[in-house]
Amino acid sequence: MISSRFSSHIVFTSLAALTVALTACGGKDKAAAVVNDTPAMTVTVAVPATRPLPRTITASGSVAPWQEISLGVELSSVRVARVLVDVGQQVKKGQPLIEMDARTLQVDLNSARARLAEADAALVLARANGERGRRLKEQQLISAGNADELIAGEARAEAQRQSALAQLESARLRLGFASLRAPDDGVISARSVDPGQIVSPNNELLKMIREGRLEWRGELSGSDLARVKAGADVRLRDPAGTLVLAKVRSVAPSLDPRSRTGLIYADIKDSGELRAGMFVEGEVVLGDAPALIIARQSVVVRDGISYVFAVNERQGHKARVKQQRVETGASLGKEVALRSGLDAEQAIVVQGAGFLTDGDLVAIAKEGV
Repeated sequence: MISSRFSSHIVFTSLAALTVALTACGGKDKAAAVVNDTPAMTVTVAVPATRPLPRTITASGSVAPWQEISLGVELSSVRVARVLVDVGQQVKKGQPLIEMDARTLQVDLNSARARLAEADAALVLARANGERGRRLKEQQLISAGNADELIAGEARAEAQRQSALAQLESARLRLGFASLRAPDDGVISARSVDPGQIVSPNNELLKMIREGRLEWRGELSGSDLARVKAGADVRLRDPAGTLVLAKVRSVAPSLDPRSRTGLIYADIKDSGELRAGMFVEGEVVLGDAPALIIARQSVVVRDGISYVFAVNERQGHKARVKQQRVETGASLGKEVALRSGLDAEQAIVVQGAGFLTDGDLVAIAKEGV
């Protein structure tokens, strides 16, 4: 009898404990449900804006002269008297750049003038003899041979005068070469001559950038090169960070067989602090295209990857967010353009995005458009 009562007591006690345990578990589930229904934080959301943005290609290239002229003199074994310019100096067309020692050339010019004077005197005498020969021949007072000799002497004298005149012009031209002048407006880019130096026609004395114009030679892949047309704008930055504008003048018709890249040639309008030989990065503007624009604070970068938190399962002022990978494009101050990863009508978290994780429940405080 005692054993039966003891067994009943054990069963009752076990059932009571099980009831308490089940009651406790049910309480925890309800508490968990209450916790899961509590927003992680209050955020603001917005829908991306669609605006036209310029499409660009970023490329690297070198700054080079539009045309660089090598300057020298057409004289041999002549000494330099004075160098009138230096590197970096602006020059005008026709401006003297170098003066040579012209004393020998002046002597040659004076000699040529004297020879021309002798030829003129000889021509006067020859013409008189030729005229006399014609008259005597008509009067039959001289043999035909002698008359022809006098007439031919006039022709020889005329030819000698023409030769003397040519020598005079040559001497004048050589004397003109004694002063090297700028063939066009420009900037002196190099100098390899000093006073006292003896030069020859093969010597390069100066280099000049014609009109002072520089160009940017951007290197692009074959696919990008095909997208660029003459007249496209190019944005460069000089060493001071100042924007420098250029315009594509021409596009290379072929690619380098080794690098598989081609060049574009862009005229620089105002070079600023850019100098020939610099290697700079540029943006080639291809035209406008519609783009999705979002606030910069909407983008969360984790492990080098950009994400946004899209608003899903919205119920009133509450919603669950989904971490969504995106590809960002151009930076626009407090905004950024998106290349991919988001629909135009998809609302995303703006303020508070950096504190969220995938699947969080949030309260929406304000919604922008």
